[in-house]
Amino acid sequence: MGSVLGGLAAASAATVCFGLASTVQARAARADHRDVRGGDLGMAARLVRSGPFLVGTALDMAGFAFSVLALRSLPLFVVQSVTNASLAVTAVAAVWLLKVPLHARDGAAVAVVVIGLVLLALGSGPQGVTSAGTAFDVMLLGVPVAALALTALAARLRGGRAAVVLGALSGVGFGVTSLAVRVMDTSSTAAVLTDPATYAVVLGGLGGYLSYVLALRHGTVAAATASGTLVEVCAPGLVGILLLHDQTRPGYGWLALAGFLVATAGTIALSRFGEGRP
Repeated sequence: MGSVLGGLAAASAATVCFGLASTVQARAARADHRDVRGGDLGMAARLVRSGPFLVGTALDMAGFAFSVLALRSLPLFVVQSVTNASLAVTAVAAVWLLKVPLHARDGAAVAVVVIGLVLLALGSGPQGVTSAGTAFDVMLLGVPVAALALTALAARLRGGRAAVVLGALSGVGFGVTSLAVRVMDTSSTAAVLTDPATYAVVLGGLGGYLSYVLALRHGTVAAATASGTLVEVCAPGLVGILLLHDQTRPGYGWLALAGFLVATAGTIALSRFGEGRP
């Protein structure tokens, strides 16, 4: 029970860090209106050097550290659902930092997310295995490589469609990172350095980060995040259940499923938060 509570505390801390980071980064992106011939890739290179964006990056790193702790003790579907609820934190923080009004429907969606996470926590069971073999690790390494290639193509798109595509690709990268953290061999320094999952963590994280930075320029902070929610939550969660044998609490599988669906629905409802603003 202690490890479960510790894992939930770590996942909650990661959620707060990620939510605040998204808002700070969005504020930095909106502050940059200069027309650069290098296009979005040139903008991204300039943006990541700005002070506010570096603060957001520090929060992201803290959130990642907390999520690693959670991933080593909780089922993937629990950790992914909790950390992706950072959109609720983003919505609340945006009221303060981005001066975006929080309408009644947005507040209701935040409440739905919280209720879903409580149900999910009550219905979650023990974590499954922490290794799926070398072939699985190599496959994890190949996915972010393909996602990076698609990101280079998607960066040429414009408008809301670009935000959706790039957001989804960021979900792929971050989802791979979560899976790789779960199965990475940490028994020794040599094991870490020779495990393909280690490099999947790096490529997935960097690829997801790049895609998210680019997505921020094409839509609201919530919209840029929301398209990746289903990818980042559902895909790793299903892999965890089917291949890594994550479990729900005996007799409470329905409660975990209900919590998962409610939390995800609330997060998706928040995807339109702040739309229509410059």
